[in-house]
Amino acid sequence: MIGSIAAHLLALPAWLALLAVFALPALESSAFIGFVFPGEVTLVLGGVLAGQGRLPVAAVLAAAIVGATLGDSVGFVVGARYGRRLLDGTLGRFVSSRHLDRGQRYLAEKGGKAVFLGRFTATLRVLVPGLAGMAGLRYRTFLVNNVAGAVGWSTLSVLIGYLGARSWQHAAHLASRASLGVLAVLVLALVGVPALQRAVRRARRSPELSR
Repeated sequence: MIGSIAAHLLALPAWLALLAVFALPALESSAFIGFVFPGEVTLVLGGVLAGQGRLPVAAVLAAAIVGATLGDSVGFVVGARYGRRLLDGTLGRFVSSRHLDRGQRYLAEKGGKAVFLGRFTATLRVLVPGLAGMAGLRYRTFLVNNVAGAVGWSTLSVLIGYLGARSWQHAAHLASRASLGVLAVLVLALVGVPALQRAVRRARRSPELSR
């Protein structure tokens, strides 16, 4: 199915393809379309079209970033307004309430970091904005991390499509693997660096305590 949708997107006129680059990431979390068609694939296809000279790469990047940011903001508002009803409605059809509850607790504990990191995995991209609203995360915190994640994820996906324009399937696969790699590095940085800093502080205090 994804292959068929991708073929149609690549055959669209340039302006419609650019609209799709904006609209599909925007609908990924706001309308939960990401469960059916990952927004990442759309961005890769936009990059492919830019690599073929059919679209300016700057326009593709701008449409992707704005669409992703706007869509997640809508998802946040929906989560904040309708809250628990989401668990018994649309989301409940795809994900168990146990997983949603766990995600809600994770967001309450990690805050903005969870919003930023969630951008780089398909399922979390769909769930995190709504769960952030449900968890009562401050919108300012959400927005800063939402924009940062949108910029990083959109740039990575579009440029992979741009550089691999000859085969969108291979480019999409690379984008997925690259996103997981970036996520792993970010998690290590966010967890490992503070742990290392704490270890250094303890090591510095130990000689003083032994005197």
